[in-house]
Amino acid sequence: RMDRKNYFYPDCPKDYQITQDELPICRDGFIEIELKDGSKKKIGIERIHIEEDAGKLLHTEAGTLVDFNRSGVPLIEIVSRPDLRSPEEATLYLQKLKSILFSIGVSDCKMEQGSLRCDGNISVMEKGSSKFGVRAEIKNVNSFKALEKAFEYEMERHIKAIEDGMELTMETRRWDEGSGITVNMRSKEEANDYRYFPEGDLVSLNISDEWIEEI
Repeated sequence: RMDRKNYFYPDCPKDYQITQDELPICRDGFIEIELKDGSKKKIGIERIHIEEDAGKLLHTEAGTLVDFNRSGVPLIEIVSRPDLRSPEEATLYLQKLKSILFSIGVSDCKMEQGSLRCDGNISVMEKGSSKFGVRAEIKNVNSFKALEKAFEYEMERHIKAIEDGMELTMETRRWDEGSGITVNMRSKEEANDYRYFPEGDLVSLNISDEWIEEI
């Protein structure tokens, strides 16, 4: 079932995005990655949902521009579980995912052109703890190298803030390749802030086992 996700950013001028909330197209999967020591690790996939793309924000010295050329284009968003424990694991996961999507012809996976994009969520916690720390989402990551650098920077920023007794807040940040730092964009919303409700102009879709087997 398609839903409306309500938010008010410059890249979404109609003030809502068509997406999926309670009934996504897929849920509860995993991808297996091979670590440098030869061991394998399962990274859980919470859900895969269909949604429409928003505009592209272009951050320049003169200000922020908005490119609406890709607005409304359909895409899938793959949401992983918090099973990754290092920037290296995140890169391995994304590389494995890219190889699967490319080999089955879903996408050409050109990160520099935006046909494969990654928003990274990161938090830190003390060794031995089972409670996740305050989360930050990092946007504008357009290469595997940038992904690792952004995660390394953000990890060190979180650790220093905690050691200095500062209070971290949930926020969305963007990676600035030129300066090699993350920059605050906005505070991070909770799901309730989006006020999801069913998309009244689109019918629900029944995906049967027979249809899946046929594909």
